[in-house]
Amino acid sequence: MAKKRRSRKSAARSSRTTTPPTAVASSPTPVAPAVDKPARGDTVDFASEYHYVLGDLKRIGLLAVAMFATLIGLALIIQ
Repeated sequence: MAKKRRSRKSAARSSRTTTPPTAVASSPTPVAPAVDKPARGDTVDFASEYHYVLGDLKRIGLLAVAMFATLIGLALIIQ
């Protein structure tokens, strides 16, 4: 016997389940603590905040120099 196929509309209707909306708690929602923003006069110690950036910049510079040296070397070999 051939298998009966359901239409897409009826398949979509049957796959949907209706769930009642969840009850909302009557207690007030917790409020996140206020974060103190630095005042305009406060200074930020960038050395402690971005200590990893200097190492990354050195690594990028070294790679750039190595790539330029490779390009110059290849240009001399090709000619």
